[in-house]
Amino acid sequence: MNKKEQHHTNDLIHETSPYLLQHAHNPVNWQAWKDEVLEQANDDDKLLLISVGYSACHWCHVMEHESFEDEEVAEIMNSNYTCIKVDREERPDVDQVYMNAVQIMTGMGGWPMNVVALPDGRPVWGGTYFKKDQWKEALTQIAKLYRTNREKMYEYAGKLEEGLSQAQIIKPNEEDDEIHKDFFLPVIEKWKRSIDLRNGGNKSAPKFMLPNNYEFLLRYAFQTSDKDLKNYSLHTLDKISWGGVYDPVGGGFSRYSVDERWHVPHFEKMLYDNAQLVELYSKAYRLTKNPWYKEVVEDSLKFIRREMTDKSGAFYSALDADSEEKSAKKSEGAYYIWTKQELSEIIEDDYELFKSFYNINSYGKWEEDKYVLIRTESLESIAIKHNISLKDLNNKKKNWNNKLFIERNKRQRPGLDNKSLTSWNAMMISGYTEAYNSFGKEEYLQVAIKNAEFICSKQLRDNHSLFHSYKNGKSSINAYLEDYAFCIKAFLDLYRSSFDKSYLKLAQNLIDKVQTEFYDEKSGLFFFTSIKDRPLITKTIEYNDNVIPASNSVMARNLLRLGKLTGKMELVKQAKKMLTSIMDRIPEYPQGFSNWLMLLMDFSFPHYEIAVTGKNYKEIISFFNEHYLPNTVMAASAGPDNLFLLDKRYKKDEDLIYICQEGNCQLPQHSKTDALALVEQV
Repeated sequence: MNKKEQHHTNDLIHETSPYLLQHAHNPVNWQAWKDEVLEQANDDDKLLLISVGYSACHWCHVMEHESFEDEEVAEIMNSNYTCIKVDREERPDVDQVYMNAVQIMTGMGGWPMNVVALPDGRPVWGGTYFKKDQWKEALTQIAKLYRTNREKMYEYAGKLEEGLSQAQIIKPNEEDDEIHKDFFLPVIEKWKRSIDLRNGGNKSAPKFMLPNNYEFLLRYAFQTSDKDLKNYSLHTLDKISWGGVYDPVGGGFSRYSVDERWHVPHFEKMLYDNAQLVELYSKAYRLTKNPWYKEVVEDSLKFIRREMTDKSGAFYSALDADSEEKSAKKSEGAYYIWTKQELSEIIEDDYELFKSFYNINSYGKWEEDKYVLIRTESLESIAIKHNISLKDLNNKKKNWNNKLFIERNKRQRPGLDNKSLTSWNAMMISGYTEAYNSFGKEEYLQVAIKNAEFICSKQLRDNHSLFHSYKNGKSSINAYLEDYAFCIKAFLDLYRSSFDKSYLKLAQNLIDKVQTEFYDEKSGLFFFTSIKDRPLITKTIEYNDNVIPASNSVMARNLLRLGKLTGKMELVKQAKKMLTSIMDRIPEYPQGFSNWLMLLMDFSFPHYEIAVTGKNYKEIISFFNEHYLPNTVMAASAGPDNLFLLDKRYKKDEDLIYICQEGNCQLPQHSKTDALALVEQV
């Protein structure tokens, strides 16, 4: 047998992850992250090369094409390393640990992420995208160093491991500090220094949407009557939805903007962004009654239904950034961009107005003769400028978008990542329930219920533990804290929309599971991975809110909500303890703690429980749903109910509304408007 035949072959063909399958025919002998692979590498005393990405990632495709499809590069990798490919969406635990290491080593992170680790898994070198020559040189040098001076590598690995462990230390706050709203003043002051008043968002490029930031800022501005902050937050929502990051033709949002104007997107569309943005724009609609926000939500949900939903009710993960041009060459954004010639042929007589509307000019130009549609003004101001009625302009816009949609459908579609992740599916449930609360469309609630049935039948085991991933009828990977946190939130949101108590039972069962399998005695927070999982080089505690809120901040808010609904005050106390443990970290970088800041508002500003009983409870709840009430939890029933908030509050043939704080209720109201007046914001 020759030397080459002794080498392991590329094993990814046996995987279900679309990202891993994309690499299944590389000459690199890729293997998936599995216990037996890691143990074999340790036995062979061979360095690990861990490469992490995801299916919709443009630069992952570029590096694959330049390096991983190249025989010469593959030879260097195969001879010196055990090469492991990781789908970061399937294994966020692995991604987190090595991303923390790369950020310590290089000061930055991103995908593709490439790390060299000792046979025991401890990282020694890493970075993101590398050009082919850089990659070959680095891997050759590291392999040589391992042969000639491995003590140095082990010494470095030990120091880095210590640094990673130190970063995870969170000391619980033993003192029962009084939480006060004054805490917000310097935090908001600092935040305001980094905002972009012209374009919305932060003063930077690239620009990520960070929906949780704007959910917090809107709520804070509303509850403190900060008009400037409210205007800035709504201006940001306008700019995001007018820009190229929102798809006016087919609905839905791309992942981020490469420029400061929200114009040119990084064209992949992720389920988690769309879930959160649907939730955010639904809430913003309740605050403003702006019909454009309603349209954004409705069109985004049409996109989710059309392109991201399986017949089982499960939601898919992502659409690729790259797609085929007419020449069959794949390029970023090919599916979404237009030339002037294409647009004038499609739009015909209305082209001049269309050009002005969507900036088919130097402002809207991307590169070469390619345009990404972007609007810079409200419909009202465009209508005035062109002396056209708002109704006529709206009809024209719908007509243009329709024509473009038909034309675009003739193009090669972007690749679909058709795995379903429990956490992201749960986030989409929350998006649908919020849209239902805002717009009263029964179909939105039904879609949310159908997805909850998918989670309960496929991803939830009899012992109340969850799976993380689902594809082709197969549930896999033990769930992470994010799966539990977002499922609990989704079930609480479903209760809030349907008042079906079975969702509270599901939420309670999952909370019990988290308390037994994820709790960290030292910090009072929760680990990202279960005690049932193979330990990684460090056990991470996720507490920073990012493009997705941290699993710990979501858990803490869940504990507060369920505690208030069920009267289990120990859950509310636990939420407060979690919050006080991380409060000293917030002032340094407030944008990374927006979900914690909402929890802080629950404790430091007035917060109400609303209980409604009687046969007309749905009509009363829909009245409350017309208002923006971020500082409330709600319970309702048509008849007697033993839920803590509703217990002994039903009277035959009467509709009663109770406004309560920490379980203490004011006298019941019969009038919706009188009851609403008791809910103070400040």
